[in-house]
Amino acid sequence: MKKISTYVWEQKFAFLFAIISLIISVVLDMLSPQLTKHIVDDVIIGGQMQKLLPLLSGILCIGLGRCIFQYAKEYTFDATGSKISFEIRRDLFRHVQSLSAEFFDRTGTGELMSRVKDDVDKIWDGLTYVGMLLLEVIIHTSIVLFCMYSLNWKLAILPTLCMAAAACIAIFMERKLDNVFEAISEENASLNTVAEENLTGVRTVKAFAREKHEISKFLSHNQRYYDLNMAQSKLFVKYHPYLSLITKLLPIIILLIGGYLFKNGEITLGDLSAFIEYSMNIVWPMEMLGWLTNSFSSAIASNRRIKKLYEEKPVITDPEAPVILPKVNGKITFSHVSFHKADRHEILHDISFTAEPGKTVGIMGATGAGKSSLIYLLQRLYDATEGAILLDDVNVKSLSLKQLRSSISLVMQDVFLFSDTILDNVMLGKKEQLSLSAVRDAAHRAQAGSFIEKMEQQYDTVIGERGVGLSGGQKQRITIARALAKKTPVLVLDDSTSALDMETEQSIHETLRHLPDTTKIIIGHRISAVCHADEILILENGRIAERGNHKSLLAQKGLYYQTYVAQYGEPKEEITA
Repeated sequence: MKKISTYVWEQKFAFLFAIISLIISVVLDMLSPQLTKHIVDDVIIGGQMQKLLPLLSGILCIGLGRCIFQYAKEYTFDATGSKISFEIRRDLFRHVQSLSAEFFDRTGTGELMSRVKDDVDKIWDGLTYVGMLLLEVIIHTSIVLFCMYSLNWKLAILPTLCMAAAACIAIFMERKLDNVFEAISEENASLNTVAEENLTGVRTVKAFAREKHEISKFLSHNQRYYDLNMAQSKLFVKYHPYLSLITKLLPIIILLIGGYLFKNGEITLGDLSAFIEYSMNIVWPMEMLGWLTNSFSSAIASNRRIKKLYEEKPVITDPEAPVILPKVNGKITFSHVSFHKADRHEILHDISFTAEPGKTVGIMGATGAGKSSLIYLLQRLYDATEGAILLDDVNVKSLSLKQLRSSISLVMQDVFLFSDTILDNVMLGKKEQLSLSAVRDAAHRAQAGSFIEKMEQQYDTVIGERGVGLSGGQKQRITIARALAKKTPVLVLDDSTSALDMETEQSIHETLRHLPDTTKIIIGHRISAVCHADEILILENGRIAERGNHKSLLAQKGLYYQTYVAQYGEPKEEITA
Protein backbone atom coordinates (compact mmCIF):
# COMPACT_ATOMS: atom_id res chain seq x y z
CA MET A 1 0.00 0.00 0.00
CA LYS A 2 1.19 3.50 -0.84
CA LYS A 3 1.17 5.74 2.21
CA ILE A 4 -0.93 8.89 2.16
CA SER A 5 2.32 10.85 2.37
CA THR A 6 3.45 9.20 -0.88
CA TYR A 7 0.31 10.39 -2.70
CA VAL A 8 0.84 13.87 -1.26
CA TRP A 9 4.53 13.90 -2.26
CA GLU A 10 3.59 13.06 -5.85
CA GLN A 11 1.53 16.27 -5.89
CA LYS A 12 4.15 18.27 -3.97
CA PHE A 13 4.32 21.21 -6.40
CA ALA A 14 0.55 21.70 -6.40
CA PHE A 15 0.46 21.52 -2.61
CA LEU A 16 3.45 23.87 -2.38
CA PHE A 17 1.61 26.43 -4.53
CA ALA A 18 -1.52 26.03 -2.39
CA ILE A 19 0.45 26.47 0.86
CA ILE A 20 2.26 29.55 -0.47
CA SER A 21 -1.12 31.02 -1.49
CA LEU A 22 -2.44 30.20 1.99
CA ILE A 23 0.54 31.91 3.69
CA ILE A 24 0.23 35.04 1.52
CA SER A 25 -3.51 35.17 2.25
CA VAL A 26 -2.93 34.91 6.02
CA VAL A 27 -0.08 37.47 5.95
CA LEU A 28 -2.32 39.93 4.10
CA ASP A 29 -5.01 39.33 6.70
CA MET A 30 -2.51 40.10 9.46
CA LEU A 31 -1.53 43.40 7.81
CA SER A 32 -5.03 44.80 8.19
CA PRO A 33 -4.80 45.37 12.00
CA GLN A 34 -1.46 47.15 11.44
CA LEU A 35 -3.16 49.61 9.09
CA THR A 36 -5.98 50.02 11.65
CA LYS A 37 -3.32 50.85 14.27
CA HIS A 38 -1.92 53.66 12.09
CA ILE A 39 -5.39 54.99 11.29
CA VAL A 40 -6.11 55.30 15.03
CA ASP A 41 -2.68 56.61 16.14
CA ASP A 42 -1.69 58.74 13.13
CA VAL A 43 -4.96 59.90 11.60
CA ILE A 44 -7.58 59.98 14.38
CA ILE A 45 -5.29 60.93 17.28
CA GLY A 46 -2.33 62.43 15.39
CA GLY A 47 -4.50 64.36 12.88
CA GLN A 48 -2.33 63.33 9.88
CA MET A 49 -5.25 63.28 7.43
CA GLN A 50 -2.93 62.94 4.41
CA LYS A 51 -2.29 59.33 5.49
CA LEU A 52 -5.97 58.33 5.50
CA LEU A 53 -6.37 57.73 1.74
CA PRO A 54 -3.21 55.58 1.39
CA LEU A 55 -4.18 53.57 4.47
CA LEU A 56 -7.73 52.99 3.18
CA SER A 57 -6.30 52.06 -0.23
CA GLY A 58 -4.01 49.60 1.54
CA ILE A 59 -7.02 47.97 3.24
CA LEU A 60 -8.77 47.72 -0.16
CA CYS A 61 -5.68 46.13 -1.77
CA ILE A 62 -5.39 43.68 1.12
CA GLY A 63 -9.03 42.68 0.55
CA LEU A 64 -8.47 42.12 -3.18
CA GLY A 65 -5.25 40.23 -2.57
CA ARG A 66 -6.93 37.95 -0.03
CA CYS A 67 -9.72 37.18 -2.53
CA ILE A 68 -7.19 36.15 -5.19
CA PHE A 69 -4.97 34.03 -2.97
CA GLN A 70 -7.89 32.51 -1.04
CA TYR A 71 -9.39 31.36 -4.36
CA ALA A 72 -6.04 29.98 -5.55
CA LYS A 73 -5.55 28.17 -2.24
CA GLU A 74 -9.00 26.57 -2.09
CA TYR A 75 -9.15 25.61 -5.76
CA THR A 76 -5.69 24.01 -5.69
CA PHE A 77 -6.39 22.10 -2.48
CA ASP A 78 -9.72 20.83 -3.84
CA ALA A 79 -8.37 19.88 -7.27
CA THR A 80 -5.28 18.16 -5.85
CA GLY A 81 -7.24 16.39 -3.13
CA SER A 82 -9.75 15.16 -5.72
CA LYS A 83 -6.93 13.74 -7.83
CA ILE A 84 -5.37 11.98 -4.82
CA SER A 85 -8.72 10.50 -3.74
CA PHE A 86 -9.24 9.29 -7.31
CA GLU A 87 -5.86 7.54 -7.20
CA ILE A 88 -6.49 6.08 -3.72
CA ARG A 89 -9.88 4.71 -4.80
CA ARG A 90 -8.40 3.34 -8.04
CA ASP A 91 -5.51 1.61 -6.26
CA LEU A 92 -7.79 0.25 -3.53
CA PHE A 93 -10.24 -1.16 -6.08
CA ARG A 94 -7.38 -2.77 -8.00
CA HIS A 95 -6.14 -4.34 -4.78
CA VAL A 96 -9.60 -5.68 -3.95
CA GLN A 97 -9.89 -7.12 -7.47
CA SER A 98 -6.54 -8.87 -7.02
CA LEU A 99 -7.66 -10.74 -3.89
CA SER A 100 -8.55 -14.40 -4.08
CA ALA A 101 -12.01 -15.96 -3.88
CA GLU A 102 -11.51 -17.04 -0.26
CA PHE A 103 -11.33 -13.38 0.80
CA PHE A 104 -14.76 -12.69 -0.71
CA ASP A 105 -16.12 -15.83 0.98
CA ARG A 106 -15.57 -14.16 4.37
CA THR A 107 -16.04 -10.47 3.53
CA GLY A 108 -19.40 -8.83 2.89
CA THR A 109 -20.07 -6.69 -0.16
CA GLY A 110 -21.43 -3.89 2.01
CA GLU A 111 -18.19 -3.73 3.99
CA LEU A 112 -16.11 -3.43 0.81
CA MET A 113 -18.45 -0.75 -0.53
CA SER A 114 -17.99 1.17 2.71
CA ARG A 115 -14.20 0.99 2.39
CA VAL A 116 -14.05 1.96 -1.29
CA LYS A 117 -16.63 4.74 -1.03
CA ASP A 118 -17.16 6.12 2.47
CA ASP A 119 -13.65 5.69 3.89
CA VAL A 120 -11.96 7.13 0.79
CA ASP A 121 -14.38 10.08 0.92
CA LYS A 122 -13.34 10.79 4.51
CA ILE A 123 -9.66 10.68 3.56
CA TRP A 124 -10.47 13.00 0.66
CA ASP A 125 -12.14 15.39 3.09
CA GLY A 126 -9.12 15.16 5.41
CA LEU A 127 -6.72 16.02 2.58
CA THR A 128 -8.75 18.91 1.18
CA TYR A 129 -11.14 21.02 3.24
CA VAL A 130 -10.27 19.72 6.71
CA GLY A 131 -6.55 19.41 6.00
CA MET A 132 -6.44 22.88 4.47
CA LEU A 133 -8.21 24.41 7.44
CA LEU A 134 -5.97 22.63 9.93
CA LEU A 135 -2.92 23.97 8.12
CA GLU A 136 -4.47 27.41 7.96
CA VAL A 137 -5.24 27.30 11.70
CA ILE A 138 -1.58 26.48 12.48
CA ILE A 139 -0.14 29.16 10.17
CA HIS A 140 -2.78 31.73 11.09
CA THR A 141 -2.30 31.20 14.83
CA SER A 142 1.50 31.34 14.56
CA ILE A 143 1.45 34.64 12.68
CA VAL A 144 -1.21 36.18 14.93
CA LEU A 145 0.79 35.28 18.04
CA PHE A 146 3.96 36.72 16.45
CA CYS A 147 2.14 39.98 15.72
CA MET A 148 0.69 40.08 19.23
CA TYR A 149 4.07 39.54 20.87
CA SER A 150 5.48 42.26 18.60
CA LEU A 151 2.90 44.71 19.94
CA ASN A 152 3.05 43.79 23.64
CA TRP A 153 4.42 40.58 25.11
CA LYS A 154 2.55 40.95 28.39
CA LEU A 155 -0.84 41.15 26.68
CA ALA A 156 0.11 38.30 24.30
CA ILE A 157 0.54 35.82 27.15
CA LEU A 158 -3.25 35.61 27.66
CA PRO A 159 -4.18 34.42 24.12
CA THR A 160 -1.21 32.02 24.23
CA LEU A 161 -2.61 30.40 27.37
CA CYS A 162 -6.09 30.30 25.82
CA MET A 163 -4.73 28.60 22.70
CA ALA A 164 -2.89 26.03 24.82
CA ALA A 165 -6.08 25.29 26.78
CA ALA A 166 -8.09 24.93 23.55
CA ALA A 167 -5.45 22.60 22.10
CA CYS A 168 -5.54 20.39 25.21
CA ILE A 169 -9.33 20.14 25.03
CA ALA A 170 -9.16 19.29 21.32
CA ILE A 171 -6.53 16.56 21.84
CA PHE A 172 -8.50 15.05 24.73
CA MET A 173 -11.68 15.11 22.63
CA GLU A 174 -9.88 13.49 19.67
CA ARG A 175 -8.78 10.57 21.82
CA LYS A 176 -12.31 10.08 23.09
CA LEU A 177 -13.75 10.25 19.57
CA ASP A 178 -11.25 7.85 17.99
CA ASN A 179 -12.89 4.65 19.26
CA VAL A 180 -16.35 5.98 18.46
CA PHE A 181 -15.37 6.66 14.84
CA GLU A 182 -13.99 3.13 14.53
CA ALA A 183 -17.27 1.67 15.77
CA ILE A 184 -19.32 3.97 13.52
CA SER A 185 -17.41 2.85 10.44
CA GLU A 186 -17.80 -0.84 11.29
CA GLU A 187 -21.52 -0.42 11.88
CA ASN A 188 -21.81 1.56 8.65
CA ALA A 189 -20.29 -1.43 6.81
CA SER A 190 -22.78 -3.80 8.49
CA LEU A 191 -25.67 -1.50 7.63
CA ASN A 192 -24.54 -1.39 3.99
CA THR A 193 -24.28 -5.19 3.90
CA VAL A 194 -27.80 -5.69 5.26
CA ALA A 195 -29.25 -3.09 2.88
CA GLU A 196 -27.37 -4.51 -0.13
CA GLU A 197 -28.45 -8.10 0.60
CA ASN A 198 -32.09 -7.15 1.09
CA LEU A 199 -32.35 -4.91 -1.95
CA THR A 200 -30.66 -7.53 -4.13
CA GLY A 201 -32.89 -10.29 -2.79
CA VAL A 202 -36.07 -8.21 -2.54
CA ARG A 203 -38.04 -10.72 -4.64
CA THR A 204 -37.07 -13.56 -2.31
CA VAL A 205 -38.03 -11.45 0.71
CA LYS A 206 -41.46 -10.72 -0.78
CA ALA A 207 -41.96 -14.31 -1.93
CA PHE A 208 -41.51 -15.55 1.64
CA ALA A 209 -43.40 -12.61 3.19
CA ARG A 210 -40.29 -11.71 5.20
CA GLU A 211 -40.62 -7.94 4.93
CA LYS A 212 -41.34 -7.46 8.64
CA HIS A 213 -38.38 -9.61 9.72
CA GLU A 214 -35.95 -7.95 7.30
CA ILE A 215 -37.14 -4.47 8.25
CA SER A 216 -36.61 -5.40 11.91
CA LYS A 217 -33.08 -6.64 11.13
CA PHE A 218 -32.28 -3.44 9.25
CA LEU A 219 -33.73 -1.27 12.01
CA SER A 220 -31.60 -2.99 14.66
CA HIS A 221 -28.43 -2.04 12.72
CA ASN A 222 -29.87 1.40 12.01
CA GLN A 223 -30.54 1.88 15.74
CA ARG A 224 -26.97 0.85 16.57
CA TYR A 225 -25.67 3.31 13.92
CA TYR A 226 -27.89 6.03 15.40
CA ASP A 227 -26.70 5.31 18.94
CA LEU A 228 -23.05 5.51 17.91
CA ASN A 229 -23.60 8.81 16.11
CA MET A 230 -25.43 10.13 19.14
CA ALA A 231 -22.46 9.07 21.30
CA GLN A 232 -20.21 11.03 18.94
CA SER A 233 -22.49 14.06 19.15
CA LYS A 234 -22.65 13.88 22.94
CA LEU A 235 -18.86 13.86 23.17
CA PHE A 236 -18.64 16.81 20.79
CA VAL A 237 -21.38 18.74 22.61
CA LYS A 238 -19.77 17.97 25.98
CA TYR A 239 -16.40 19.54 25.16
CA HIS A 240 -17.21 22.12 22.47
CA PRO A 241 -18.82 24.64 24.89
CA TYR A 242 -15.49 24.95 26.70
CA LEU A 243 -13.88 26.05 23.43
CA SER A 244 -16.73 28.50 22.78
CA LEU A 245 -16.38 29.94 26.29
CA ILE A 246 -12.65 30.58 25.77
CA THR A 247 -13.25 32.32 22.44
CA LYS A 248 -16.04 34.54 23.81
CA LEU A 249 -14.15 35.62 26.94
CA LEU A 250 -10.79 36.27 25.24
CA PRO A 251 -11.61 39.61 23.46
CA ILE A 252 -13.40 40.92 26.55
CA ILE A 253 -10.50 40.12 28.87
CA ILE A 254 -7.99 41.58 26.40
CA LEU A 255 -10.06 44.76 26.21
CA LEU A 256 -10.07 45.07 30.01
CA ILE A 257 -6.36 44.32 30.49
CA GLY A 258 -5.41 46.33 27.40
CA GLY A 259 -7.44 49.30 28.70
CA TYR A 260 -5.50 49.11 31.96
CA LEU A 261 -2.16 49.04 30.07
CA PHE A 262 -3.28 52.00 27.90
CA LYS A 263 -4.25 53.94 31.00
CA ASN A 264 -0.76 53.32 32.42
CA GLY A 265 0.82 54.44 29.13
CA GLU A 266 2.34 51.05 28.28
CA ILE A 267 0.52 50.83 24.91
CA THR A 268 -1.11 53.29 22.55
CA LEU A 269 -4.78 53.30 21.62
CA GLY A 270 -3.75 52.10 18.13
CA ASP A 271 -1.88 49.17 19.69
CA LEU A 272 -4.98 48.25 21.68
CA SER A 273 -7.21 48.51 18.59
CA ALA A 274 -4.84 46.26 16.61
CA PHE A 275 -4.58 43.83 19.54
CA ILE A 276 -8.37 43.53 19.84
CA GLU A 277 -8.57 42.92 16.09
CA TYR A 278 -5.89 40.20 16.40
CA SER A 279 -7.77 38.64 19.32
CA MET A 280 -10.89 38.47 17.14
CA ASN A 281 -8.73 36.90 14.44
CA ILE A 282 -7.48 34.19 16.77
CA VAL A 283 -11.01 33.30 17.89
CA TRP A 284 -12.09 31.35 14.80
CA PRO A 285 -9.13 28.91 14.88
CA MET A 286 -10.04 28.01 18.47
CA GLU A 287 -13.72 27.61 17.54
CA MET A 288 -12.77 25.39 14.60
CA LEU A 289 -10.46 23.14 16.62
CA GLY A 290 -13.27 20.91 17.91
CA TRP A 291 -14.92 20.37 14.51
CA LEU A 292 -11.57 19.96 12.74
CA THR A 293 -10.40 17.44 15.33
CA ASN A 294 -13.67 15.56 14.88
CA SER A 295 -13.35 15.36 11.07
CA PHE A 296 -9.62 14.68 11.05
CA SER A 297 -10.07 11.83 13.55
CA SER A 298 -12.62 10.32 11.20
CA ALA A 299 -10.14 10.52 8.30
CA ILE A 300 -7.40 8.88 10.39
CA ALA A 301 -9.77 6.05 11.39
CA SER A 302 -10.72 5.54 7.72
CA ASN A 303 -7.07 5.38 6.70
CA ARG A 304 -6.47 2.77 9.39
CA ARG A 305 -9.30 0.60 8.03
CA ILE A 306 -8.00 0.90 4.47
CA LYS A 307 -4.54 -0.13 5.70
CA LYS A 308 -6.16 -3.19 7.24
CA LEU A 309 -7.72 -4.05 3.88
CA TYR A 310 -4.33 -3.67 2.19
CA GLU A 311 -2.93 -6.20 4.68
CA GLU A 312 -5.04 -8.82 2.90
CA LYS A 313 -2.88 -10.58 0.32
CA PRO A 314 -4.05 -12.74 -2.60
CA VAL A 315 -3.63 -16.45 -1.95
CA ILE A 316 -3.72 -17.26 -5.68
CA THR A 317 -0.91 -15.46 -7.55
CA ASP A 318 0.99 -15.73 -10.81
CA PRO A 319 4.18 -17.82 -10.71
CA GLU A 320 7.42 -15.82 -10.85
CA ALA A 321 8.30 -17.26 -14.28
CA PRO A 322 5.01 -18.45 -15.81
CA VAL A 323 4.92 -20.95 -18.67
CA ILE A 324 3.38 -19.34 -21.74
CA LEU A 325 1.68 -21.83 -24.05
CA PRO A 326 2.01 -20.82 -27.72
CA LYS A 327 -1.42 -22.34 -28.33
CA VAL A 328 -3.93 -23.85 -25.93
CA ASN A 329 -5.44 -27.04 -27.31
CA GLY A 330 -7.72 -27.68 -24.36
CA LYS A 331 -6.52 -30.96 -22.88
CA ILE A 332 -7.58 -31.07 -19.22
CA THR A 333 -6.17 -33.52 -16.68
CA PHE A 334 -7.13 -33.94 -13.03
CA SER A 335 -4.57 -36.16 -11.30
CA HIS A 336 -5.48 -37.38 -7.79
CA VAL A 337 -6.96 -34.01 -6.86
CA SER A 338 -8.25 -33.39 -3.34
CA PHE A 339 -9.53 -30.12 -1.96
CA HIS A 340 -10.76 -28.65 1.28
CA LYS A 341 -11.11 -25.14 2.66
CA ALA A 342 -9.55 -24.11 5.94
CA ASP A 343 -12.84 -24.05 7.81
CA ARG A 344 -14.56 -27.00 6.12
CA HIS A 345 -14.31 -30.75 5.73
CA GLU A 346 -12.89 -32.29 2.56
CA ILE A 347 -14.89 -31.20 -0.50
CA LEU A 348 -13.13 -33.33 -3.16
CA HIS A 349 -11.11 -36.50 -2.69
CA ASP A 350 -8.76 -38.22 -5.16
CA ILE A 351 -10.39 -36.98 -8.38
CA SER A 352 -8.70 -38.18 -11.58
CA PHE A 353 -9.92 -37.83 -15.18
CA THR A 354 -8.72 -36.55 -18.54
CA ALA A 355 -10.64 -34.57 -21.15
CA GLU A 356 -8.90 -34.76 -24.51
CA PRO A 357 -9.07 -31.72 -26.83
CA GLY A 358 -12.49 -31.45 -28.44
CA LYS A 359 -14.05 -34.09 -26.16
CA THR A 360 -16.93 -33.65 -23.72
CA VAL A 361 -16.98 -34.62 -20.06
CA GLY A 362 -20.29 -34.66 -18.21
CA ILE A 363 -20.42 -34.32 -14.42
CA MET A 364 -23.42 -35.20 -12.28
CA GLY A 365 -24.04 -35.56 -8.58
CA ALA A 366 -26.22 -34.43 -5.74
CA THR A 367 -26.11 -30.87 -4.44
CA GLY A 368 -22.90 -30.38 -2.45
CA ALA A 369 -21.11 -33.30 -4.13
CA GLY A 370 -18.30 -30.95 -5.28
CA LYS A 371 -19.21 -30.44 -8.95
CA SER A 372 -18.69 -26.66 -9.04
CA SER A 373 -15.52 -26.97 -6.96
CA LEU A 374 -13.89 -28.83 -9.87
CA ILE A 375 -14.41 -25.76 -12.04
CA TYR A 376 -13.15 -23.36 -9.39
CA LEU A 377 -9.97 -25.42 -9.12
CA LEU A 378 -9.57 -25.56 -12.90
CA GLN A 379 -9.70 -21.75 -13.08
CA ARG A 380 -7.52 -21.39 -9.97
CA LEU A 381 -10.13 -19.49 -8.03
CA TYR A 382 -8.87 -21.89 -5.37
CA ASP A 383 -5.84 -24.20 -5.38
CA ALA A 384 -6.09 -27.94 -4.91
CA THR A 385 -4.97 -29.21 -1.53
CA GLU A 386 -3.43 -32.33 -3.09
CA GLY A 387 -2.78 -33.60 -6.60
CA ALA A 388 -2.33 -31.64 -9.81
CA ILE A 389 -4.52 -30.07 -12.49
CA LEU A 390 -2.99 -29.82 -15.95
CA LEU A 391 -3.89 -27.82 -19.03
CA ASP A 392 -2.18 -29.25 -22.11
CA ASP A 393 0.03 -31.29 -19.76
CA VAL A 394 1.22 -28.16 -17.90
CA ASN A 395 0.30 -27.66 -14.24
CA VAL A 396 -2.16 -24.76 -14.03
CA LYS A 397 -0.06 -23.34 -11.16
CA SER A 398 2.76 -22.84 -13.68
CA LEU A 399 0.59 -20.85 -16.09
CA SER A 400 -0.20 -17.17 -15.87
CA LEU A 401 -3.66 -16.50 -14.49
CA LYS A 402 -4.46 -14.38 -17.54
CA GLN A 403 -3.71 -17.15 -20.06
CA LEU A 404 -5.39 -19.81 -17.94
CA ARG A 405 -8.63 -17.93 -17.34
CA SER A 406 -8.82 -16.42 -20.82
CA SER A 407 -8.62 -19.95 -22.24
CA ILE A 408 -11.79 -21.02 -20.41
CA SER A 409 -15.33 -19.79 -21.10
CA LEU A 410 -17.48 -20.36 -18.03
CA VAL A 411 -21.25 -20.27 -17.79
CA MET A 412 -21.79 -20.21 -14.05
CA GLN A 413 -24.60 -21.74 -12.07
CA ASP A 414 -25.27 -18.36 -10.48
CA VAL A 415 -26.13 -16.30 -13.56
CA PHE A 416 -24.75 -12.77 -13.38
CA LEU A 417 -25.54 -10.04 -15.88
CA PHE A 418 -24.36 -6.45 -15.54
CA SER A 419 -26.66 -3.45 -15.66
CA ASP A 420 -25.70 -2.69 -19.24
CA THR A 421 -26.83 -3.42 -22.79
CA ILE A 422 -27.28 -7.00 -23.96
CA LEU A 423 -24.52 -6.31 -26.52
CA ASP A 424 -22.00 -5.33 -23.83
CA ASN A 425 -22.99 -8.29 -21.66
CA VAL A 426 -22.37 -10.74 -24.51
CA MET A 427 -19.12 -9.01 -25.48
CA LEU A 428 -17.79 -9.18 -21.91
CA GLY A 429 -15.17 -11.82 -22.72
CA LYS A 430 -13.59 -9.98 -25.67
CA LYS A 431 -15.07 -6.50 -25.91
CA GLU A 432 -12.38 -5.10 -28.17
CA GLN A 433 -12.28 -8.01 -30.62
CA LEU A 434 -15.96 -8.91 -31.12
CA SER A 435 -18.16 -7.42 -33.82
CA LEU A 436 -21.95 -7.09 -33.79
CA SER A 437 -22.25 -9.90 -36.33
CA ALA A 438 -20.22 -12.23 -34.07
CA VAL A 439 -22.48 -11.33 -31.14
CA ARG A 440 -25.59 -12.03 -33.23
CA ASP A 441 -24.17 -15.38 -34.32
CA ALA A 442 -23.38 -16.39 -30.72
CA ALA A 443 -26.84 -15.28 -29.56
CA HIS A 444 -28.58 -17.37 -32.22
CA ARG A 445 -26.46 -20.42 -31.42
CA ALA A 446 -27.43 -19.96 -27.76
CA GLN A 447 -31.12 -19.74 -28.78
CA ALA A 448 -31.20 -16.16 -27.48
CA GLY A 449 -31.42 -14.27 -30.77
CA SER A 450 -35.15 -14.85 -31.22
CA PHE A 451 -36.24 -13.05 -28.02
CA ILE A 452 -33.48 -10.40 -28.17
CA GLU A 453 -34.47 -9.29 -31.68
CA LYS A 454 -38.11 -8.93 -30.63
CA MET A 455 -37.12 -6.24 -28.13
CA GLU A 456 -37.51 -2.61 -29.18
CA GLN A 457 -33.80 -1.80 -28.83
CA GLN A 458 -32.67 -5.37 -29.66
CA TYR A 459 -29.00 -5.79 -28.71
CA ASP A 460 -28.87 -2.22 -27.37
CA THR A 461 -31.54 -3.00 -24.78
CA VAL A 462 -30.33 -2.07 -21.30
CA ILE A 463 -31.12 -4.82 -18.81
CA GLY A 464 -31.47 -4.20 -15.09
CA GLU A 465 -29.02 -5.10 -12.36
CA ARG A 466 -28.30 -8.85 -12.39
CA GLY A 467 -30.64 -9.21 -15.40
CA VAL A 468 -33.77 -7.89 -13.70
CA GLY A 469 -36.64 -7.93 -16.20
CA LEU A 470 -35.52 -11.14 -17.93
CA SER A 471 -36.71 -14.64 -17.17
CA GLY A 472 -34.31 -17.23 -15.75
CA GLY A 473 -34.11 -19.00 -19.11
CA GLN A 474 -33.43 -15.75 -20.98
CA LYS A 475 -30.60 -14.87 -18.60
CA GLN A 476 -29.08 -18.33 -19.01
CA ARG A 477 -29.18 -18.07 -22.79
CA ILE A 478 -27.46 -14.67 -22.75
CA THR A 479 -24.67 -16.02 -20.54
CA ILE A 480 -24.29 -19.04 -22.88
CA ALA A 481 -24.07 -16.60 -25.80
CA ARG A 482 -21.36 -14.73 -23.89
CA ALA A 483 -19.35 -17.94 -23.52
CA LEU A 484 -19.82 -18.99 -27.15
CA ALA A 485 -18.80 -15.55 -28.43
CA LYS A 486 -15.52 -15.80 -26.53
CA LYS A 487 -14.47 -18.87 -28.60
CA THR A 488 -12.02 -20.39 -26.16
CA PRO A 489 -10.44 -23.87 -26.28
CA VAL A 490 -12.33 -24.89 -23.10
CA LEU A 491 -16.04 -24.35 -22.48
CA VAL A 492 -17.61 -25.06 -19.08
CA LEU A 493 -21.35 -25.10 -18.44
CA ASP A 494 -22.13 -25.33 -14.73
CA ASP A 495 -25.80 -26.38 -14.57
CA SER A 496 -26.46 -23.55 -17.02
CA THR A 497 -29.51 -25.00 -18.82
CA SER A 498 -31.58 -25.78 -15.71
CA ALA A 499 -34.11 -23.01 -16.47
CA LEU A 500 -34.55 -23.99 -20.14
CA ASP A 501 -37.26 -26.14 -21.65
CA MET A 502 -36.17 -29.50 -23.07
CA GLU A 503 -36.41 -28.40 -26.69
CA THR A 504 -34.21 -25.32 -26.18
CA GLU A 505 -31.75 -27.33 -24.09
CA GLN A 506 -31.41 -29.93 -26.83
CA SER A 507 -30.85 -27.19 -29.44
CA ILE A 508 -28.02 -25.75 -27.33
CA HIS A 509 -26.42 -29.16 -26.83
CA GLU A 510 -26.66 -29.72 -30.58
CA THR A 511 -24.71 -26.49 -30.99
CA LEU A 512 -22.10 -27.74 -28.51
CA ARG A 513 -21.67 -30.97 -30.47
CA HIS A 514 -20.68 -28.83 -33.48
CA LEU A 515 -17.68 -27.39 -31.64
CA PRO A 516 -15.12 -30.09 -32.52
CA ASP A 517 -12.10 -28.03 -31.40
CA THR A 518 -13.53 -27.07 -28.01
CA THR A 519 -13.14 -29.19 -24.89
CA LYS A 520 -16.45 -29.15 -23.04
CA ILE A 521 -17.19 -29.80 -19.38
CA ILE A 522 -20.91 -29.97 -18.73
CA ILE A 523 -22.24 -30.03 -15.17
CA GLY A 524 -25.89 -30.85 -14.81
CA HIS A 525 -28.62 -32.49 -12.79
CA ARG A 526 -30.61 -33.63 -15.82
CA ILE A 527 -29.65 -36.70 -17.83
CA SER A 528 -30.40 -34.74 -21.01
CA ALA A 529 -27.56 -32.33 -20.21
CA VAL A 530 -24.80 -34.95 -20.07
CA CYS A 531 -26.03 -38.03 -21.95
CA HIS A 532 -24.07 -37.23 -25.12
CA ALA A 533 -20.76 -36.70 -23.27
CA ASP A 534 -17.77 -38.88 -24.14
CA GLU A 535 -17.34 -39.62 -20.44
CA ILE A 536 -19.71 -39.00 -17.54
CA LEU A 537 -18.53 -38.71 -13.93
CA ILE A 538 -20.94 -39.28 -11.07
CA LEU A 539 -19.76 -37.56 -7.87
CA GLU A 540 -20.89 -38.59 -4.43
CA ASN A 541 -19.53 -36.95 -1.27
CA GLY A 542 -16.62 -35.45 -3.22
CA ARG A 543 -15.53 -38.77 -4.80
CA ILE A 544 -16.06 -40.30 -8.22
CA ALA A 545 -18.67 -42.96 -7.52
CA GLU A 546 -19.28 -43.97 -11.17
CA ARG A 547 -17.78 -43.17 -14.55
CA GLY A 548 -18.43 -44.17 -18.15
CA ASN A 549 -20.63 -43.20 -21.08
CA HIS A 550 -24.42 -43.09 -21.10
CA LYS A 551 -25.01 -46.72 -22.05
CA SER A 552 -22.37 -48.22 -19.77
CA LEU A 553 -23.61 -46.23 -16.78
CA LEU A 554 -27.19 -47.38 -17.39
CA ALA A 555 -25.92 -50.92 -17.57
CA GLN A 556 -24.27 -50.55 -14.14
CA LYS A 557 -27.69 -49.80 -12.62
CA GLY A 558 -26.12 -47.50 -10.02
CA LEU A 559 -26.63 -43.83 -9.20
CA TYR A 560 -26.84 -42.75 -12.85
CA TYR A 561 -29.43 -45.44 -13.54
CA GLN A 562 -31.49 -44.33 -10.54
CA THR A 563 -31.41 -40.72 -11.76
CA TYR A 564 -32.50 -41.82 -15.23
CA VAL A 565 -35.42 -43.80 -13.81
CA ALA A 566 -36.46 -40.86 -11.62
CA GLN A 567 -36.48 -38.55 -14.66
CA TYR A 568 -37.65 -40.80 -17.50
CA GLY A 569 -38.87 -44.05 -16.01
CA GLU A 570 -37.49 -47.48 -16.78
CA PRO A 571 -35.26 -47.47 -19.93
CA LYS A 572 -36.41 -49.42 -22.97
CA GLU A 573 -34.42 -52.32 -24.30
CA GLU A 574 -32.77 -50.09 -26.87
CA ILE A 575 -31.54 -47.13 -24.89
CA THR A 576 -31.93 -43.72 -26.48
CA ALA A 577 -31.37 -40.37 -24.88
